[in-house]
Amino acid sequence: MRKRVVVTGMGCVTPVGNNVEDMWASLRRCDNGVGPITHFPADDFPTRFAAEVKNYSVADYVDDPERFVHASPNILFAIGAAKQAMADSGLSDTDLDPPRFGVYLGAGEGGQDFQRYMSVISRSRNNGNGSLEESSTAGETAVDLEKFIRFGLETMEPEAELEQEPNRPAGHLAGLFNAQGPNMNCLTACAASSQAIGEATELIRRGDVDVMLSGGAHSMIHPFGVTGFSLLTALSTHNHDPATASRPFDLNRDGFVLGEGSGMLVLEELEHALARGAHIHGEILGYGSTADAYRITDIHPEGRGAIACINMALKDAGLNRDELQYINAHGTSTKVNDKVETMAVRRTLESDANSTPVSSIKSMMGHLIAAAGSVEAITCLLAIRDNVLPPTRNYETPDPDCDLDYVPNEAREAPITTTLSNSFGFGGQNISLVLSEFNG
Repeated sequence: MRKRVVVTGMGCVTPVGNNVEDMWASLRRCDNGVGPITHFPADDFPTRFAAEVKNYSVADYVDDPERFVHASPNILFAIGAAKQAMADSGLSDTDLDPPRFGVYLGAGEGGQDFQRYMSVISRSRNNGNGSLEESSTAGETAVDLEKFIRFGLETMEPEAELEQEPNRPAGHLAGLFNAQGPNMNCLTACAASSQAIGEATELIRRGDVDVMLSGGAHSMIHPFGVTGFSLLTALSTHNHDPATASRPFDLNRDGFVLGEGSGMLVLEELEHALARGAHIHGEILGYGSTADAYRITDIHPEGRGAIACINMALKDAGLNRDELQYINAHGTSTKVNDKVETMAVRRTLESDANSTPVSSIKSMMGHLIAAAGSVEAITCLLAIRDNVLPPTRNYETPDPDCDLDYVPNEAREAPITTTLSNSFGFGGQNISLVLSEFNG
């Protein structure tokens, strides 16, 4: 008989609040976390706004912030969210057997420090040795890689380069909490932190560990990230009114809004949690994971992967479709994603789709990419706790292809015991988690 997995700790750093209760209060008020980009000069970009984390400092969580001077933003966010989650869990050193305590994250690559790269070029122009640029045989301008490497070795910080790697957040958290058990990171695009939670759940279910710190952290609000998504035409270009740019399921949606941040959960084997008298926020009942096996950036037009994923999660949870009271949608605010997710929900829930509310918190905090699913899982647990459905902001004009109850613009009180959280990523990765209230 598999072991049961409960959530005993939660923490987050987001564009609408730097802890769980502040974030939840913002979501219930339907606050806006989107505004002009301040991380770098974005005046010449097609999209000039994002959902940035505000008023955050890792110094509020560690005694030696200078240790993280070269850390990328995702690491700094992960530390704050993880410290919150561990404190919330009430776990002490005597409660933990280090080899049976692990970390499983869905953390994206660190924020590329564009300014450091540009400084290499700037120094080369000012040191009298000429520009890094050279003309190719075709008459085009290219970078002289030999010069770039030489000046890079003189000016760039090796530790900063190391800190960009996706495994670094998990490594830092293991060191901070003496987690000597499994240490893993998956980078499956927008589905990453939900997949991390699912896989961490499986480790506990089969008895490999007692406790897992799981979630995600990411920031792509830098020139490389914004350029990449702009080339994919995935971002909203609603520059005249950023606050209304993220509008999941609305007829006039034109792309998603980049966000950043971190969400962390402490997952614990039920008997371990009960033995120490832990407060239990809820239970991970079901986990589904599939691939579209279709295209790199497009989800399957018939939603085959999403449908299979939702069905898998419900089966894993031992639930019928009519037992769901709420779905936290992936809901990115792109034309195709919202249409296909709606289709997948309809085909999965069938006659129960009309009576099952669906909402997207990305309408308020943007898309946290790898970190999105973990923050959305936390939101599901808060919805269960308070019997409140978070709203979908900026929903104004119904789309005939998106015809579910999207909880438009205002939070709604409703009895909730069981929720579904969907995360569908570039590359066709699909993750669904079933989270429920804890019933002993």
